[in-house]
Amino acid sequence: MNDKLVVIHQPDFIPYIGFFDRLLKADSYVVLDNVQYVRGNRDHWTNRDKIKTQKGEKWITVSVKKEHREIKINEVILAEEDVWRNRCKNLLRENYFRAEYYDEIMPYVEKLFDYQCERLMDFNLNIISAINKLLGINIEVLLASDIEAQGHKDELLIDIMRKLGQTRYLSGLGAKDYCDEELYKKNGIEIIWQNFEHPVYPQQFGEFVPYLSVIDLLFNCGIEGSKRILKGENRYGTEQCTNQ
Repeated sequence: MNDKLVVIHQPDFIPYIGFFDRLLKADSYVVLDNVQYVRGNRDHWTNRDKIKTQKGEKWITVSVKKEHREIKINEVILAEEDVWRNRCKNLLRENYFRAEYYDEIMPYVEKLFDYQCERLMDFNLNIISAINKLLGINIEVLLASDIEAQGHKDELLIDIMRKLGQTRYLSGLGAKDYCDEELYKKNGIEIIWQNFEHPVYPQQFGEFVPYLSVIDLLFNCGIEGSKRILKGENRYGTEQCTNQ
């Protein structure tokens, strides 16, 4: 049995730096694509994330076709018109054109938003793959739907690990409040909780705001600076944000 470290997570839209911290530390990323598409609450990240503007945090959102409430993530279809693509690009142009690395990062952003596909999942995975390359992350990517795991919540994750033949699961601390750790232990799976302290880096518009999309880091620190920060080589100082 291989001893790989596995991350299991939904294919979110331009995730925050902590997500990429997990991918940097892991061997395999299982895309949780066959679970219900969640919307309308504070944990809804599959088609949106936050950036920083002069007026504070602001959502950047991908438009999707309206579907029934029980739809799975891998069934969500992008809105056909390009209005949302142009809206997203303009939002980033308006708020980052004075960022130090705007000229370096904006061509990548243009290409990502121009990517043509039908499903939201494919759009998001293309972004995640591109950012992985920029940040020097090389990780095996698998789809939960291909693994054909069964169950809900913890049972589903355990079945994924079982079908992969792996025993080490790297989870974000946000899951600790509702995770049944004893159930994992009974199934021979070790949960390794992510030890992530959010770095503080140069940012526009006043006081530092953490937990934004990784695109904020890239615009403000560039590709090489973002790599160093992700690896803990923070050239801007050692101050960190408390993990939440």
